[in-house]
Amino acid sequence: MLKDNFKEVEARIQAACERAGRKREEVTLIAVSKTKPVQMLQEAYDLGNRIFGENKVQEIVDKYDALPADISWHMIGHLQRNKVKYIIDKVTLIHSVDSLRLAETIEKEAAKKGVTADILIEVNVAKEDTKYGVMPEDAARLVSQISVMPHIRIKGLMTIAPFVTNPEENRIYFQRLRNLAVDIGENKSDNVTMSVLSMGMTNDYEIAIEEGATMIRVGTGLFGARSYI
Repeated sequence: MLKDNFKEVEARIQAACERAGRKREEVTLIAVSKTKPVQMLQEAYDLGNRIFGENKVQEIVDKYDALPADISWHMIGHLQRNKVKYIIDKVTLIHSVDSLRLAETIEKEAAKKGVTADILIEVNVAKEDTKYGVMPEDAARLVSQISVMPHIRIKGLMTIAPFVTNPEENRIYFQRLRNLAVDIGENKSDNVTMSVLSMGMTNDYEIAIEEGATMIRVGTGLFGARSYI
């Protein structure tokens, strides 16, 4: 099953890239493995996947030691400040920074470990009450405030679009995030690049790719429906 799922998602990524006139290597597939057992992640690893996304700190910590060391772990879920210290030296990228206070904690913990943390600013483009993320109009200011922190590099923006039946409805939100990244990128800063747009999930990643996503976060499409314990 897993092999077929990866094959199908890969074919869809390729097709979306072709429609958008983009190269396949411009899009990174993050296999969202939250709630999935280590054996299933190992199977995905054996199929060639090296990039996994997790929503919870504890899952990253547990899986980090149980799986091969060359895996690139991405923290894609809401990150509590008191848990930053557990993953600061384990993750390649934190997608979900949405406040100055969280960034300050990341800076402090990164300094302690002697590492530089790569992060994305999570933007609540659709302004949904149930979602985390900085409001679009406040994003540039937050980037500016974080950009002075020596142990953080801002690599781009992330958003979680609304859950919709018709993925076309989310195109506007992906366009807005891309435009916001362009605007922010015009304010040159040593610690800021807008090279990453993390947007698009199982339901709408093809639309996201067409609108410029450089990272897509696919869970159900690869691993099947999640089981919540």
